[in-house]
This record gives sequence, structure tokens and C-alpha cells, in this order.
Amino acid sequence: MKIAVLVKPALDTSQLRVREGRVVVEETPLKINDIDRNAIEEALKLKGGDKAYAVSVLKWPPLQRRTQEAENLLREALAMGLDEAYLVTDEGLINADQTTTAKAIAAVVKKVGADLVLAAEASIDNYTGEVPPRVAAELGWPLLTYVREIKAEGGRIIARRDLEDSVEIAEVQPPAVISVTREINQPRIPTLLAIRAAMKKPVNKLGLADLGLKPEPRAELVEYRPVVIQRKRVIIKDGTPEEKADKLLQYLRQEGVI
Repeated sequence: MKIAVLVKPALDTSQLRVREGRVVVEETPLKINDIDRNAIEEALKLKGGDKAYAVSVLKWPPLQRRTQEAENLLREALAMGLDEAYLVTDEGLINADQTTTAKAIAAVVKKVGADLVLAAEASIDNYTGEVPPRVAAELGWPLLTYVREIKAEGGRIIARRDLEDSVEIAEVQPPAVISVTREINQPRIPTLLAIRAAMKKPVNKLGLADLGLKPEPRAELVEYRPVVIQRKRVIIKDGTPEEKADKLLQYLRQEGVI
């Protein structure tokens, strides 16, 4: 089964660079989206003797520096066992929305071919969960989301889905798009030999023109602002331990904590 895996060079939310109340996107490092590693692992289990490849769309500026950064990240995906990678990098994709991103991904899948597209349920930076459904819409393929278990039987895909208050068993005939949760597996850690071998695997860079696409008008992204959490700074000094405990409970009730 030939499988395309969506691998996003995401902003590393644990290392956000913040200045004057805004996130400095250009200085924040990138990392492979966490749950993408689960999608990669599942692709390696399902591909059999066929090919599994990464599809990545770069949306964070500045383009030239980020392109090299994204390529280095894709080497990590290749070290896990993927056969090759396709990196779509173009000024027309900087700060692209989910629709534009999905169109670029779908164009790569159409160009290279695939029986299955695997993706994370969402990315750690934007966390919209919109890209897999939009890719399915662009391809005209069926979609399964929030999948925690996949089995391939008789040319069909049987998936176990996590819903809010239940678990659903669904079946689909490839080609299809599936988004997975982190519970689906434990991603492997590449060996040193696999890391060295990954340096010889191809990372194919494509622009919008290579895919027959043109830049589209999009909403202007002004800035990202971090969530600011301020402590109450309440210190209980006076009284016996019992009185201090009573005051603590009183404050917690006032804040609606208990």
C-alpha cells in the first residue's frame, strides 16, 4: 500500500520567542509536529513492500532559512523509515491558511500517487484539525478522523475511532485520508545507522508552479499573542495551621476552584 504521510514543520511551542507581548515567529524554532511521528510509525506498519513518503508544506517565514530547517526535520522522518520526502516551499505559501495548505498537499499526492494519506489529528502550533478533512475534500476521498487503531484486511481499512463519549468501528475502501491520535502507537527512535542512511534519501523540493498552482489571496496575519497567566499572589501568613487552612479554602471557593 503506497502511503503519503503529512509531516508539518511546526512552531516549537515549548520554545516560543516572545517580545513586547507578541510571538516572534521568525525566531521561534521548528520541530516535527508531535503526532506526525505517530502517523509515520503507522505508515511504516501498513506499507508492506510499497513506498511511504512524507509531504510537507512550509508556511513559516523567513523562507530561505526555514527551507533548510524544514529539510533537516524531514531527515528525521526519513530516519524513522520513510522512503522519500516532498517539501513544498514557496513565498505564496508563507502564512498560508488551511485551505491553501490542503490544496498544495493534495497536488503532491495527485502528482506522486498514493492509496492512503495519514495525518495527525492536529498540529501543535495552530491546532485547527482542518487540514486532513480539507485534503480529503480536494482529493475527493473518504475521510476517517481521530483514529486510534488501524487494520488492513482484504484490501479494506478497519479503523477504531475515539469520539467524545464512545468508540466507533469504521470501515473504508482505499484510497482514503485518515487522521490519527497519539494513542495509536509508540513512535520508534531511529538508530544511528538509520540516521546516516536518511542523509542519502531524497528530499524533493517543489514550488507552487511545479504543482500547477498559483498563489491565492488570503487573510493577512498580523501577529500571534501568547496567553498570559497572572498569579493572585495571595500569601496566608497569620493564624494557626487550622485557621490558615480555613482561609485557603475560603479563597479557593471565592475563585470557584472548589
